[in-house]
Amino acid sequence: MAARIVIRAYQEGDREQCRSLWRELTEWHREIYQDPSIGGKHPEDYFDKHLAKVGREHIWVAVQASKVIGLVGLIIEENEAEIEPIIVSKTYRHKGIDKRLLKAVVCEARKKGVPYLNVKPVARNVKTIRFFHKQGFKTVGHIDLFMNFSNRSWKSGLKVHGCEFDF
Repeated sequence: MAARIVIRAYQEGDREQCRSLWRELTEWHREIYQDPSIGGKHPEDYFDKHLAKVGREHIWVAVQASKVIGLVGLIIEENEAEIEPIIVSKTYRHKGIDKRLLKAVVCEARKKGVPYLNVKPVARNVKTIRFFHKQGFKTVGHIDLFMNFSNRSWKSGLKVHGCEFDF
C-alpha cells in the first residue's frame, strides 16, 4: 500500500527537493516550447529567488513518505493573489495531487480575503489551461501580447475576439 500524501506548509528542509521540482517545471516548458535554453543552466536557482520573494509562509508542498512530490505557491499583492507555481513531479501526476495543492492554496487565498485569485499558465501549456478551467478559473482578466524578435518558432491558430495569434 502506498504511503499517504500530505499537503503541508513548506519547511526549510524541503528546499533541495523543491529546487528539483522547479527544474522539472522548466524542463516541461523547454519541451512544450522546443527551446532548451529556457531557464538557463541552473533553472532550480529560480526556486530560491521565488522563495525569497514570496516567503516560506506562502508555499505548500505535497509529501509522500518524507519525499516532496509537489509544490504550490501564492503571491499576494494588494487586492489580488496569484498561484505561482504549481508543480507535481512527473511520476506522481494524474493522481489528484494537483487538485489537492490547488485546494490548499485556494483556501488560503480565501482566508486572506483577496477578491481575485489568478493563475498565468504559458499560452502553449494547453493541459494546464484545461486543468485550471476545470477547477473553476473561467474568467480572463489579462492577456499578455508581445512581438517576437527571437528565432523561436511559434504555433498559430489561437483566436481571441476574432484576432489570430501565435502561441
